[in-house]
Amino acid sequence: MDVTTLCSIGELSRRTGLSVRTIRFYSDAGVVAPTTRSPAGYRLYDLDALLRLELLRTLRELGLDLATIRQVLDRELPLADVAAAHADALDVQIRVLQLRRSVLRVVARHGSDPEEIKFMHRLTQLSVEERRRLIDTFLDGTFGTEDADQAAVAMVRAATPDLPEDPSDEQVAAWVELAELVGDEAFRARMRRTAVRQAAGRPLDIESEAGEALTNLTRQKVTEAMEAGIDPLGDRAVPIIDDLVRRFAEVFTRTPDPAFRNWMAQQFEEAHDPEVDRYWRLVWIVNGWEVVPSLTPVYPWLVQALRNGDAA
Repeated sequence: MDVTTLCSIGELSRRTGLSVRTIRFYSDAGVVAPTTRSPAGYRLYDLDALLRLELLRTLRELGLDLATIRQVLDRELPLADVAAAHADALDVQIRVLQLRRSVLRVVARHGSDPEEIKFMHRLTQLSVEERRRLIDTFLDGTFGTEDADQAAVAMVRAATPDLPEDPSDEQVAAWVELAELVGDEAFRARMRRTAVRQAAGRPLDIESEAGEALTNLTRQKVTEAMEAGIDPLGDRAVPIIDDLVRRFAEVFTRTPDPAFRNWMAQQFEEAHDPEVDRYWRLVWIVNGWEVVPSLTPVYPWLVQALRNGDAA
C-alpha cells in the first residue's frame, strides 16, 4: 500500500491484527481518525493511519495508557521520555511482584498463619526510605543517649541491613525476622550491652586468665565441631567438652566437676547474646554478605554443651 492508497476498516484490521471493533473504538476516540469516507459512508484509511495504529498497538502492549499514547502520536510528548518514565514505573512493579513472590514462597515453605502473612507483606512493601527509617529508629533507641559508646554505634551503623532490589526468598525471610527483632525494646538493651563489648574488642576474663593458647584451642575445637555438624547436646560433643573442661581446670587449679562446668558456662555466656548473634546473622543474609567463619559465634555452642546435664 503506497501513500495514495486507501483501505477499508476491514483491510486495516487484516493488516494490523486488531479487530474491527477495536479500530472503530480508536477511530471514534480520535486517536486514529479515518482519512476520508467512501461515497457509501464507509471509513477509509491511508498509510499514516496504518502506521499510527501499529505504533498504538505496540505501545498498548507495552502497557501505556491511551491518553499518553495519543500525546505521543500527536507529538505532544517525546516517545523517548515516555518510554523512560514507563520503564522506571515497570521497575517498581517488577520489584513489588518479586517481593510478593518471595513472601508467598516463604509462606509455602513455613506454613505461616494469616497474621504472619499480613506482617510479612506489610514489611516487604516498605519503601527504601521507610526501611532505613525503621533501622534508624532502632539505632537511635539503642544508642541515642549522650553517653553512648561511639565505637559501638559506628560498628552497628557500618552494617546497616539493606534489602536489595531483587531479594532472594531467604533474604525476605531474614528481613521480616530482623524487623520484628529490632522492634523489641528488651532486645535493644541487650544489643547495646553486647555491642559495646564487641566494639571494644575486650577479651573475656576467662580468656585473659586462661591464656591465648588455650583460648585459641577452644575456638578451634568448637569451630571444628560446629562445621562437622555435631550437636552440642549430643553424645559426640561429650569427649570434646570433657577435654576442654579438663584443660581449663588445670589452668585454674580447679576440679573439673559440674560446679566448675557451670562456672565456665557463665564466663563464656558473657561473650555472646544469642539474640544479638542472630541479629548479626540476619544482617549478613539480608545484605547478601558471605559469612566469615572467624566471625561465627562459637561460644553459644560451647555454653550449650557445658550446660548439658547428660555430659560426663
